[in-house]
Amino acid sequence: MHPNILKIKENIEPLRRQIINHKVYNAISEVEDLQIFMEHHIYAVWDFMSLLKSLQINLTCTTLPWFPVGDAITRQLINEIVAGEESDVDATGNVKSHFELYLDAMEQCGANVNPINNFLISLKNGSDFNTAFELANVPQAARDFMNATFDTINSGKTHLQAASFTFGREDLIPNMFFSMVNDLNSTQPEKVSIFKYYLERHIEVDGDHHSHLALAMTEKLCEKDDSFWTEAEETTKRALQNRIDLWNAAYAEIIKNKVSA
Repeated sequence: MHPNILKIKENIEPLRRQIINHKVYNAISEVEDLQIFMEHHIYAVWDFMSLLKSLQINLTCTTLPWFPVGDAITRQLINEIVAGEESDVDATGNVKSHFELYLDAMEQCGANVNPINNFLISLKNGSDFNTAFELANVPQAARDFMNATFDTINSGKTHLQAASFTFGREDLIPNMFFSMVNDLNSTQPEKVSIFKYYLERHIEVDGDHHSHLALAMTEKLCEKDDSFWTEAEETTKRALQNRIDLWNAAYAEIIKNKVSA
């Protein structure tokens, strides 16, 4: 592994530990808690797909007439990741993106999907982000999270997009979260079986194979310029801090709901 990749991993470890050890996971004990968590997390799942597609647009040819764009190995890496994320299968073998699979999990769990659906409808109808945020009543932390992601997307810098994708979205789900979901699934499978499947696919597809592909892609994009590595680390740290802020907001809402229940 490239020494600069190892350096970034070492320097972001304190932020990663904050996420993995976050108190939000211990706060989730009932299906109602999980609903609140999912209602925050869905926006990160959605803009992950946008970040991924921005990389595909910038690193491959997505316009006509076709020309071979960029590095062939990088093209292969991003196209393979896109195929896995955008065209996976659900538990019954139907082709679904991971975002659509997450929406199915939310609906089964009883989480409110209206805000995310209304947000996307507003964007499709031509609203800007701020208008869509307001119309859909998107949580403030989710707004901040998506704005930061789209700042990276709109920078047009593929090495920053790749770094955010690779290090800011690495497998950050701790074992205790899986245990909690398994416990809920053992008593209420009709509520959480799809979410359990989503997590399993996330680990199987994203956590292992895709993370290796993404590391290779980031290395290829950063090695052209020493300054790219510094920028990549700064962008990654921002992405991880935004994830912490999103988890903080989900935690606060879960605790507020428990107190008022």
